[in-house]
Amino acid sequence: RVGQDLRLNNRWIDLRAPANNAIMVVQSQTCALFREALASQGFIELHTPKLVAGESEGGAGVFRTDYFGSPACLAQSPQLYKQMAIAADMDRVFEIGPVFRAENSNTRRHLCEFTGLDMEMAFNHHYMEVIRVLHVMFTSLFDGLESRCTLELAAVRTQYPSAAPRLTAEPCVVHWEEAMDMLRDAGESVSGLDDLSTPHERLLGKLVADKYQTDLYFLDRFPTAVRPFYTMPCPDNADYSNSYDIFLRGEEICSGAQRIHDARMLSDAIKARGLPLEPLSAYIDSMRYGMPPHGGAGIGLERLVFLYLNLDNVRKASMFPRDPNRCSP
Repeated sequence: RVGQDLRLNNRWIDLRAPANNAIMVVQSQTCALFREALASQGFIELHTPKLVAGESEGGAGVFRTDYFGSPACLAQSPQLYKQMAIAADMDRVFEIGPVFRAENSNTRRHLCEFTGLDMEMAFNHHYMEVIRVLHVMFTSLFDGLESRCTLELAAVRTQYPSAAPRLTAEPCVVHWEEAMDMLRDAGESVSGLDDLSTPHERLLGKLVADKYQTDLYFLDRFPTAVRPFYTMPCPDNADYSNSYDIFLRGEEICSGAQRIHDARMLSDAIKARGLPLEPLSAYIDSMRYGMPPHGGAGIGLERLVFLYLNLDNVRKASMFPRDPNRCSP
């Protein structure tokens, strides 16, 4: 049997295998369907900078570089620019572009460079409006993959057996408090204010699948302490937040939230995390002239394809993967 490293070292040959070649077609169609689904709902496509002054989003896990004598880094996400677009009266925006994470995570589902499928939108009353848009997008995307990629899916599923994911007609939203009760009822010890561990994440996916008959669900009201500084706290309890993750086959594929849209509240949140205000001054200033309530999400393309196809490693869903031990070919 040919090992994964040998295959990746000779990726141009490895991709001749019918299943591997088909995975790249599915990846391509995933991007096309994401774009089509959001464009049909009134979104416009952005292209934001990937070289960012200072340290993006607080500085943790960034690739630093020199920018003509000034510190800079590779963007961890287009998050701040998506929100600045909302401030510029672009009410619905999305981007497909590279994302860089300098995290020494040597797992089957992490990469140091991946393609982000990002969206952001203004809403009128509640972040459930964003969740509904995402649910429509995923429904359209999954239906499109099954109809457009019949031959490719058959090739992949011969080697990696799977069925099309089950979806509910309306978004399946599990609140954090319900999720903790489900885990406790299953005999697990959880504090309720810590982030989910990978084993708990997978167990919860099985519990939700059994209870709600779905392979895709939204988990909302995460503890505020485990979410980024720009996340809006819940109005009924500031220990929790108006945030959500999306899970496919028991693993996270997407993180999102309502964002803070008030400059003073945002400044206080940044200071409360012990972060400097100056590198984020333009971001904060963008909210001083009127900003509607808004929210969005960031999806990892390779992880989405990896879980949709039930592959054994995310690297198989990347043409030339980058992880802590691989920066070539």
